[in-house]
Amino acid sequence: MGEWGGVLLVAPGVALLVGGMQWAGFWQLWELQMLDTWYELRPLQGKDNRTVIVGVDEEDIRTLGQWPASDATMAELLTKISAQKPRAIGLDIYRDLKVNPGHEELVKVFKNTPNLIGIKTVGEAERGFQVNPPPVLAELGQVAANDLVLDPDSKVRRGLLFLETPDGEVVESLALRLALMYLEAEGVTPQNSEEHPEYLQLGKTTFFRLGENFGGYVRTYAGGYQIPINFQGPSCRDIKLCPFVMVSVRDVLSGRIPGDLMRDVVVLIGAVAPSLPDVFLTPYDGGFFGAPERTPGVEIHAHLTTQIITAALEGHSLMQVWDDRWEWLWIFAWSSVGAAMGWFCPSAQQTALGTLLAVGVCGGSAYGAFLQGWWIPAVPPLVALVGASVTVTGYQVQRERRERDALMNLFGRHVTPKIAAAIWRDREQLMESGQVTPLEVTATVLFSDLQGFSTIAETLEPKVLISWLNEYFKAMAQVVLDHDGVIDKYIGDAVMAVFGVPIPATTEAEIARDAIAAVNCAISMANKLRNLNRDWETRGLPTVAMRVGIATGKLVAGSLGSEQRSDYTIIGDTVNIASRLESYDKTFDAGICRILISEATYKYIPNQFTSNCIGTVVLKGRQQASKIYQIYPD
Repeated sequence: MGEWGGVLLVAPGVALLVGGMQWAGFWQLWELQMLDTWYELRPLQGKDNRTVIVGVDEEDIRTLGQWPASDATMAELLTKISAQKPRAIGLDIYRDLKVNPGHEELVKVFKNTPNLIGIKTVGEAERGFQVNPPPVLAELGQVAANDLVLDPDSKVRRGLLFLETPDGEVVESLALRLALMYLEAEGVTPQNSEEHPEYLQLGKTTFFRLGENFGGYVRTYAGGYQIPINFQGPSCRDIKLCPFVMVSVRDVLSGRIPGDLMRDVVVLIGAVAPSLPDVFLTPYDGGFFGAPERTPGVEIHAHLTTQIITAALEGHSLMQVWDDRWEWLWIFAWSSVGAAMGWFCPSAQQTALGTLLAVGVCGGSAYGAFLQGWWIPAVPPLVALVGASVTVTGYQVQRERRERDALMNLFGRHVTPKIAAAIWRDREQLMESGQVTPLEVTATVLFSDLQGFSTIAETLEPKVLISWLNEYFKAMAQVVLDHDGVIDKYIGDAVMAVFGVPIPATTEAEIARDAIAAVNCAISMANKLRNLNRDWETRGLPTVAMRVGIATGKLVAGSLGSEQRSDYTIIGDTVNIASRLESYDKTFDAGICRILISEATYKYIPNQFTSNCIGTVVLKGRQQASKIYQIYPD
């Protein structure tokens, strides 16, 4: 098929993979998080004057002196609210037990307030958790369910209109019951939709029932009659951003509210104090931009109540979604855009810029659709776009990768990705006639050696010895790489590593960084050896200790050898010092790992590690005495 054939297969291939992962539910939580982001970015909708919340806050609890409030206090509160003639009152507080004094007074208020709706739980009955409604309101039929539906990430994004009890009774939700009472005064009554008789019609809007694969959901719980909640704004913890009128219990009891504040509106009474457990996560809580807080349940019921009323009177439709065919086409379209970016852009940088621009267009399209009432996929097309772009770009730069691999072969496999990237970036300065240009640098050298390896080699079979030693080398090599070191070579059971090459340090701060990294590496090697020893001991293999020598100073780094074979290495007096520090006084017992550093290294790590000056000594093969220090692993 040739090069074009391979590229043409990328777009449908990536789209199929991403779409399959969407069908499997892999993107569900990401898609829900993206939906939360759209809510957070959406301009505030303004205050709704049809709903008033009477919130029980912390100051109310302190003022009342107890919680739950007494029946007498509750009776007084309901009386004052009812006196303002609201259309409906929702008591989102469990009140199935007496809280004396004043119980008879509260019962009397219940009987004389026909527009008061109490609550009970329905959905938790099967699991043995159920709260009954106030008995008097139950007898009068003034009860609704306050159950909320939690998404897989424990957030509330869906609301209930109806629920069904285990014995088959259909119960209206609190939000629907209050909304119907409000709408009744507007001449709006519930009907079956003419086009879809199985759906509820209220005024100008048909309330479609949410399915288990609605929008970004994948086989989610769809029990009851659910609809997506159109949250009007963030929680009322910031009263300036609160989309509802909210007053406190103490303000109502003391008469510090306007006399007509609650006339012809829906009043919801509920707990908003953080110390009370009636709080939930919503799209405005803990999203990409949201605060890690929770929203009181009474506010969620207010959102849903307002949504029902607004939709019925003003014709605001519920959130709409595409069917599966359009979603698949949407994913394929953006996968094709990504493939085109990777193929036609002349460089990887331009591909990245073009892909970034396309990501903005894709995300912006999804956000724009959200503002128009549509929830269309955002995460799968973005993944398909980037995935296809990366795939084709990778295909385009295969030749460059081969050149890169050739350069990396000179340095061996023992460099970190970060150092490898730096080598590739500065390859023109590093290379000369196919070899690395010799360069004098200031770097830190680390030598490590196993104590008593010769004795171990005599007791183990060669095959077991090689396996044991490779296990040690593999672990130590990874520690060096994790600290941005370069493994120069293995010498018997010794490891030689260097910090500060091949990209040289040019400032004192960079030299100090390399010295600190080398000492940290030695400490990590000690910890890793401790873990290896425990494992070897359980497997009946020898346990060992090791010695480490570290020195900082000038050295020459470059490639040695011929065109047929060359190796990158370092030479210089600093290498010798590190080697002599490692082998200094092998009878000196320092536990599992003895770490000795040169005076030059010590000057770059002041107060960084627990250390002790061993003394001023003349190392083997040297004439001048120098101070050496011991580092103590944690």
